[in-house]
Amino acid sequence: MPQGDYIELHRRRHGRRLDHEERLRKREAREPRRIAERSRTLTGIRAKLHNRERFRDKVRLRKAAAVQAQRQARRRQGAGGRDEDGEERRVVEGALPAYLLDREETQRAKILSNTIKEKRKEKGGKWSVPLPRVRPLADDEIFRVVRTGKKSKKREWKRMVTKMSFVGDSYTRKPPKYERFIRPMGLRVKRANVTHPELKATFSLDIIGVKKNPSGPMYTQLGVVTRGTIVEVNVSELGLVTTSGKVVWGKYAQVTNNPEVDGTVNAVLLV
Repeated sequence: MPQGDYIELHRRRHGRRLDHEERLRKREAREPRRIAERSRTLTGIRAKLHNRERFRDKVRLRKAAAVQAQRQARRRQGAGGRDEDGEERRVVEGALPAYLLDREETQRAKILSNTIKEKRKEKGGKWSVPLPRVRPLADDEIFRVVRTGKKSKKREWKRMVTKMSFVGDSYTRKPPKYERFIRPMGLRVKRANVTHPELKATFSLDIIGVKKNPSGPMYTQLGVVTRGTIVEVNVSELGLVTTSGKVVWGKYAQVTNNPEVDGTVNAVLLV
């Protein structure tokens, strides 16, 4: 026997305690309270790991409940007899035998794959932008070197953005000593002139954020708005509604002009 298996050896020789099942039942009954207590007291990364494990447990339970409900529904649709409530089950005309039920699952899988393909096509159609290709901008065109001291070139670590940039309302500037990128107040923009391609009308809408700048992810993070940039705008004023009846708050639009030259942002809504 391997070293350290003395508990298993003792159980083989003398058996378990007489109240083992009762202690086990009580321990399982106390488990939800212990989990709830841990959920209230844990903090930091341990709390994240604990909550992730609880979420996985809930998903497993939901899947098991869904499978059980599906089985019960199939049984009720099957041959006669009585269900859990004592009511007689109706025999469905043309019901498939057990050895042909797999065909139904195959048809469901085929329908599901077709719907996924259609959604992918719709998604691809949504992203057919007015300007599919734009000239990428170099760092020298977007940034200007700012010197913070005399003599030494080591002081040339700051950069000033020379293009239009979007900065949210909750933005707070860092102290000048620690600020890496400077976005001038005169080049900040919060609204855009968005043209709806189907309505043939232009609206002045608030910019929610910069989704993607084609020049690179760093410019997207900084909120630099150049030609071809995808921005998210607030379309609640237009009263757009989805097919399910929900109000649309934000939609994407592509910038079609050079904002730093024109002094304003012109964009086309992606419908």
